Amino acid sequence: MSTADIAPYLGQLTRFRHDLHSHPELRFEETRTSAQVAAYLQALGLPMHRGMGGTGIVATLRGQGPDAGDPARAIGLRADMDALPVQELNTFGHASVNAGRMHACGHDGHTTMLLGGATLLARQPDFNGTVHFIFQPGEEGGGGARRMMDDGLFDRFPVASVFALHNWPALPAGQMGVRVGPIMAAASRFEIRISGRGGHAAQPHTTVDPIPVACAIVGQLQTLVSRTVDPLDAAVLTIGKIESGTVENIIPDQAFIYGTCRTLTTATHDALVEGIERISSHVAQAHRASAETIHKPGYPATVNHPREARFMAQVMRQLAGDAATHDVMPAMTSEDFGFMLLEVPGAYGFIGNGPGGRPGVNLHSPSYDFNDDIIALGSTFWDRLAREWFAA
Repeated sequence: MSTADIAPYLGQLTRFRHDLHSHPELRFEETRTSAQVAAYLQALGLPMHRGMGGTGIVATLRGQGPDAGDPARAIGLRADMDALPVQELNTFGHASVNAGRMHACGHDGHTTMLLGGATLLARQPDFNGTVHFIFQPGEEGGGGARRMMDDGLFDRFPVASVFALHNWPALPAGQMGVRVGPIMAAASRFEIRISGRGGHAAQPHTTVDPIPVACAIVGQLQTLVSRTVDPLDAAVLTIGKIESGTVENIIPDQAFIYGTCRTLTTATHDALVEGIERISSHVAQAHRASAETIHKPGYPATVNHPREARFMAQVMRQLAGDAATHDVMPAMTSEDFGFMLLEVPGAYGFIGNGPGGRPGVNLHSPSYDFNDDIIALGSTFWDRLAREWFAA
């Protein structure tokens, strides 16, 4: 097995990353981003399929080994491309020029690292297998992974396993992490519509005020995690918005509660959904009102498969060392890569993004920036992972 040195390409990759950061595009609007990625892949001589899931790209590199064309020896490597609706506060030279849009989650870096891996593999394709490089749109709330799959991602480009990597500011640069089982949570949203009877604020006895009903429901919902979820499990239920009324002296007819719940298992998620409906309905009835709960499914949990997760950890240890490779705790954030892992075995890991040996600025912060110092490690990781997989 041969490996190439990423150093000659780092300048080009860093400039590419800065260009993407300066021109962020929101989910399913990644037209310029997709064109830049396609131009880079074309320069590598890789055949590609564009427009999958909207603006997604799949590029294919077939190795030189005798069994390289066997679909059972194909793997997928995935990076996301979209930005967030955030106004950037950074003032460095590659800050966003698109008002209200920012690469605040590091997808510019994910794309760049995968292009770096493609560069190394394409320069020395002396491996016995096929790599499909998946550049995905719409991860930030758009379910771009699902859209690519609905467009036939794994039918047109069958793979035995699929892998993804996310930068992680809680880990210093040079460190990496993965785990077997759930690594990111399932996430869904809900809306509770409370119906009462409006009237004059001076005559509350003639009304059924939905506002105190909403307050009572919110208070009772806080018991769901603390009193129905196993303390050794993990769950989050957050109310992010309450909306009701127009002016001070009118009791409204309706109130609206908006929230999210996040869990690591389907059973816990289902229990929370049932509890939200039960509590909302019964508390409303106790106050002579009614409540309707609308559940809005989101992403499934990102659950790593044992074989692939252990293999990913092995490659991480080779590059980062035993002391800098961690069996990480699950995060309650969510990721649409979970859709891919429901269909194909695979693993999702973390690469440290914190500068100077310390944790970095949090994801989705207007002051966040991807750490250019980890482009080399991430690119080399993808190169090594593919070669080791096919050498096994």
